[in-house]
Amino acid sequence: MSHIRTDYHIHPDYSIDALPVRIKDYCKKALELKLSEICFTTHVELDPVRREIDNFVVFNGKWLPVFDFAWLDGYFAEIIQAQQEFKDLKIKAGLEVGYNRGCEDFVDKIVSNYPFDFVLGAIHCLNHIAISSKTESPHYFRNTGLDELRKEYFRTLKEMVTTGLFDCIAHVDLYLRYGLKYYGPEILTIHRGVIEPIFAEMARRRIGLEVNTSSRRRGLKEFHPAKELLALAAKAGITIFTVGSDAHSLTELGGYIDEALALLQDLNLVNHVFTRRQAVPVC
Repeated sequence: MSHIRTDYHIHPDYSIDALPVRIKDYCKKALELKLSEICFTTHVELDPVRREIDNFVVFNGKWLPVFDFAWLDGYFAEIIQAQQEFKDLKIKAGLEVGYNRGCEDFVDKIVSNYPFDFVLGAIHCLNHIAISSKTESPHYFRNTGLDELRKEYFRTLKEMVTTGLFDCIAHVDLYLRYGLKYYGPEILTIHRGVIEPIFAEMARRRIGLEVNTSSRRRGLKEFHPAKELLALAAKAGITIFTVGSDAHSLTELGGYIDEALALLQDLNLVNHVFTRRQAVPVC
């Protein structure tokens, strides 16, 4: 069965860790790849302890604090221009917010003042250390027991969900990306007994769950989340799912999307897209 192919996690040149690829270049590539709809999800990192490290975007070739809304004006202007130029591609405006306790008011201010289609929430840092980073994560994992990781990660996830600020949760078991190497297979089951009530709260709030394919290009066997977590999400009543490559370069766009869509289909789950923060099933 053929799928309507979407990619709802793309980092253009506004994200400081992405290659300098412009929105229009991703759109051209998306058409070549026969993607029907894409969503740009520029990083917004808000940990005040990391203010001088990653609370930035790239705008007009320079690093600009995320708190300066000039970049948002430029971002939307560029997306609108792409929407007008690429009529055969649905192009959506999104964000990926790296959640940090205390950031809620600023996130609310951004999403209240700009017409976003999709706002992803993510955990990238624990104890102000980027567990998403190959270079930084060892500093966290080497000094943290598995029980402590479990407690801290899922407490943060619960907080993020209960803010109600996010449409969807990105790569929900991201700790596996580099943690598997440090803790071994025991880390594969730390969600058991703690993720279920969080998924139930997501279902109650109609928050979606992303199937993020970036794990595959990093050598993991499963997506984020692993199949067991997807099944638990469905059991808890989550019905909204998205698929995203987490592309930071043109070569990563659309990666493993067909497999992710097939996995959703195998589990009788439905891929979704968003317009102005409202989820729509992809039929």
